[in-house]
Amino acid sequence: MKKFLFKISFYIIGIIAVLLFLGTYADGNTDDNYLHFTGPKPSDMIMGDSRGSQAVIPDILDHKLKGRKFNNFSLNLTESPYGPVYFEAIKKKLNPDTKNGIFILTVDPWCLSTGRDVKEAKDFTESTSALADMNFYDVAPNYEYLLKHHPESWFHIYRDREAVGRSNTYLHKNGWMEVTVNVEPDTLRKREARKVNDYLDFVKYQKISQVRLDAFDDIIQYLKTKGTVYIVRIPGFKGIMEIENRYSPDFSKRLGSIAQKNGVKFFDFSPYHDKYVFIDGNHMYRESGKVFTAQLADSILLDKKMQK
Repeated sequence: MKKFLFKISFYIIGIIAVLLFLGTYADGNTDDNYLHFTGPKPSDMIMGDSRGSQAVIPDILDHKLKGRKFNNFSLNLTESPYGPVYFEAIKKKLNPDTKNGIFILTVDPWCLSTGRDVKEAKDFTESTSALADMNFYDVAPNYEYLLKHHPESWFHIYRDREAVGRSNTYLHKNGWMEVTVNVEPDTLRKREARKVNDYLDFVKYQKISQVRLDAFDDIIQYLKTKGTVYIVRIPGFKGIMEIENRYSPDFSKRLGSIAQKNGVKFFDFSPYHDKYVFIDGNHMYRESGKVFTAQLADSILLDKKMQK
C-alpha cells in the first residue's frame, strides 16, 4: 500500500505541475473575465456592464488625464449589474490606499433592473458569478479564478493563448473589452434588428430594482471617500434608446437627481446616440469608443478646471 501511495503521489505531483504551467498562459483570450481578477489594484476605475466595458477605453483616459492609470472593471449585465455583490467586488478590486481617484460609473436602465419574479437579492443573476466568490483580484496567474470559473480544459488556455492570435473578444490587461466584428452596414442592420427583438422581449420580464438603486447609491458614497465620482449614461443606437425611454421614461432625470443628492457630476450622452457606430445596436464599435472616451475625458477635464 505504501509503495502504491508513493507511486501515485508522483502522478498527482506531475498533474499539479502541468496545471500550474498551463495557468501561466492565461491571458486576454482565456475568457471575457479572467484578467479582471489579476493585478495590480487600480486607483482609477470604470464600472458598469458590457456597454461600459467596450465603450470606455482606459488608455485614452490615461493619455488625456495625465498621471492616471485607469482600469475598466465593467463585466456584463449578468455578472456586474449594480448591487451588493458588485459593491463588495469593487471594494476588493480598488487599491485600499486610494485618496484621489477618479471613478466612472457607467449606467443604463438594465444594470439597475432585475427580473420581475426576483424577490430577494440572493436570487440576483450575479449571485453565482465570479464576483460573488472570488477573494483575489490582484494575482497573476490567478489559480483561484481558473479553478472556480474556467470549466474548460486548461490545455485550451495554452492552445488559445494570445501569442497565437487575439480572439474576436479580447480582454486587455486594463479591463477594456475589444470586440472585432464585421461592421458593414447590412451586417450591422441585421444585428440591430436582432438586438431590438431581444430587448422587446427582455423588458416584459424586467423592472427597475430599488435594491440596485440603493446599492448604486452606496457605491457612490463609498467611492466619494476615495476620490471623484462621475455618473455616465452611455447610449445605444436609436432603436435601443427608444426601448429604454419607454421602459424608464425618467431614467436620465432619476440619474440627475442621484448625482445632485450625492454632489457628483452626471454626464448624459444618451441624446447623442446618432454620433456613434454600434456593433449590435447596444455596444459601441471600438473606433466610436475611442471618440466617446475622448469626449468623456474632455468633460472630466472641464469639470476639474471649473472646480479649481
